[in-house]
Amino acid sequence: MADTTEAPDRTEDGQPSLKRVMGPGLLLLFIVGDILGTGIYALTGQVAAQVGGVVWLPFLVAFLVALVTAFSYLELVTKYPQAAGAALYTHKAFGIHFVTFLVAFAVMSSGITSASTAARAFSANAASVFGLGIEDGIGITLIGLGFMALVALVNHRGVGESVKANVVLTCVELSGLLIVIGVGVWALGLGEGDFSRVTEFDTGDRSVLGGVIAATGLAFFAMVGFEDSVNMAEECKHPRKIFPKVLLFGLCLTGLIYVLVSISAIALVPADALSEGDTPLLQVVEAGAPGFPIGVFGVITMFAVANSALINMLMASRLVYGMSRQHVLPPLLGRVHPRRRTPTTAILFTTALAFGLITFVGAVPALGGTTALLLLIVFTVVNVAVLVLRKDRVDADHFRTPTVLPVIGALACAFLATPWAGRPAEQYRIAGVLLVIGVVLWGVTVLINRRTGPAVPPLDPDRFTKGGPVN
Repeated sequence: MADTTEAPDRTEDGQPSLKRVMGPGLLLLFIVGDILGTGIYALTGQVAAQVGGVVWLPFLVAFLVALVTAFSYLELVTKYPQAAGAALYTHKAFGIHFVTFLVAFAVMSSGITSASTAARAFSANAASVFGLGIEDGIGITLIGLGFMALVALVNHRGVGESVKANVVLTCVELSGLLIVIGVGVWALGLGEGDFSRVTEFDTGDRSVLGGVIAATGLAFFAMVGFEDSVNMAEECKHPRKIFPKVLLFGLCLTGLIYVLVSISAIALVPADALSEGDTPLLQVVEAGAPGFPIGVFGVITMFAVANSALINMLMASRLVYGMSRQHVLPPLLGRVHPRRRTPTTAILFTTALAFGLITFVGAVPALGGTTALLLLIVFTVVNVAVLVLRKDRVDADHFRTPTVLPVIGALACAFLATPWAGRPAEQYRIAGVLLVIGVVLWGVTVLINRRTGPAVPPLDPDRFTKGGPVN
């Protein structure tokens, strides 16, 4: 059956629809650019601190868990190609308003915590590259806030402009990782470095299995991003047709790059040294290619984390927009700028939350780990939802994943989200505060819906495939 997901210029209630500008090439760059970035650039050393020389192994395990979950997302996004993503799938599977809202808020929060992580990393690298003489405190915070404001302006300009910026930034961040891989190959050819370290375990007080599991929970932050693409479904051309091949190819490509970067890193810099500071890959380039202009690599790192922030804020604002259009968030957050055709109020709302995280939390490992925690919980729900929704038939061909994969994905993601996976208590505290905020907003939303009386009840699952911009 042909793909019939083209949309008119306006929705049923007269609001401008989102603009379809993304083909296979832009979608691939969006996915690759979203997965690459802050995680591998900033957290490689933290992963090495937990497992030693086999730093590549947690990235490989995280990739496999992400790949299994990606198959569930592929079935659902080709079945329901709308902007609401995991929240849509949860609502259609379980039909519980409160659960739907919490999933939506968790996904939105994960995007904002990830973008805030990137903003802090950007600030630290900028201070180092330009010799500002600040390592922490108000100076780093102010740079991060200014950077996030710039991201909001690009986002408001429109997804076309944002994705074009993503193309440039993705190429830059990819070049940085290829430099690291190239430095590793160069060192191998010259007989430098110690490639025997790639098989050495050093998990401290933990068992080997416990250390790998704990490191995988952190490394998973580097693999998230593929799920963001489903929230751009309304701005893609023929989403049912292009999503499966593009998403799987992009995910496999980034997984391979991560393993090669990790091997190069540990071969050139010992695990204990790699874990010091917030710029592990900069240490790798310095060790393997002392003559390379380090300032250039620092700028590349800044671009890389900037791209992560841009894509995550795109996702968060589109998710808020999608949920608002379905009466799960206040209607104000579904307003679209008449000329730019971008969700202006959703962008302002998500930017304000990012400002709060940058100001009051800030620590890169804590925010990165919280991002992974929130998404692992969401991925557990999505893997279950794909099985529940097998009974729901749609009038279009769509991808179907083997049943065993969602089962494995649900069990793996649920385990990695528990304290048994070695997660620090701080991550649960941050996630708990965010979810409490979500509960408060859910209560406000219920009151607004009762007061305004939307024409279609918010708990009607059909509104998730009819009420928003038509696909």
